[in-house]
Amino acid sequence: MLKTRVLTAIALLALFLSALFLAPPAGWLALCALVLGLAAWEWGALGGLAGTARGLYVLCLAGAFLWLAASDRAEAVGSIALRALYVAAALFWVVLVPLWLWRGPRFGGKGLVLAAGAAALVPACVALVELRGMDRMLLLAVMLTVWISDSAAYFVGTRFGRHRLAPAISPGKSWEGVAGALAAVAIYAVAAAATGLVATPDASGQIPSKIAATVLVLLALAVAGIVGDLFKSLIKRRAGVKDSGTLLPGHGGIVDRIDALLPVLPLAVLIFFG
Repeated sequence: MLKTRVLTAIALLALFLSALFLAPPAGWLALCALVLGLAAWEWGALGGLAGTARGLYVLCLAGAFLWLAASDRAEAVGSIALRALYVAAALFWVVLVPLWLWRGPRFGGKGLVLAAGAAALVPACVALVELRGMDRMLLLAVMLTVWISDSAAYFVGTRFGRHRLAPAISPGKSWEGVAGALAAVAIYAVAAAATGLVATPDASGQIPSKIAATVLVLLALAVAGIVGDLFKSLIKRRAGVKDSGTLLPGHGGIVDRIDALLPVLPLAVLIFFG
């Protein structure tokens, strides 16, 4: 299982890096639309949709994404509207999702689950397009934050996990895994700040202050990623399934792979360019 998981991760990483640095803007937009479409297809099933209704759900989310993310449309909509999209996404993840996690898997009907899919998927994929257009290395650094957090949580939690983080939602996650994830991200943040990979806005201009600011920002994004992971687990538990899909060997579905990125990407746009 671990070997399959690693091989799939390597293949996905190679595809992502190739697209990030080599694909033209239209190619990147098409790739993001494909990811959103596949994720929306899985989310539709988690929300109880099937057949034509599921396809219409995908078309609605894909249409909203393309309307917002296409370069000419983005100019027509204006930066204020796009920032409003990210602010709404931030409120969803910071206010509504923690409340939902507290209430548990039985909270909310199918309509609310489907609305949550739109609130999670569309802003994240629009942010993926915008971040790439603004600063490819920053986008890579933000995604590395999530990948490092996920990997550290998995290995530390597997080896040392004793205290369950949210047993009613995801019994496999532990506080030890969270501690390992945050420790790994803190080390990465220091290195990222010292090498200039991440330039966090800082008024003082002092090196120690910049490093501290970067550590705090990336730790906050890592926590947001953990919330995204938990929320996906809650939605799957509510639907009574183990994985969101079967497309990615060792990982499950697309939603299983991008869950932690869903809150992180719009938040990153607000933090670094808001």
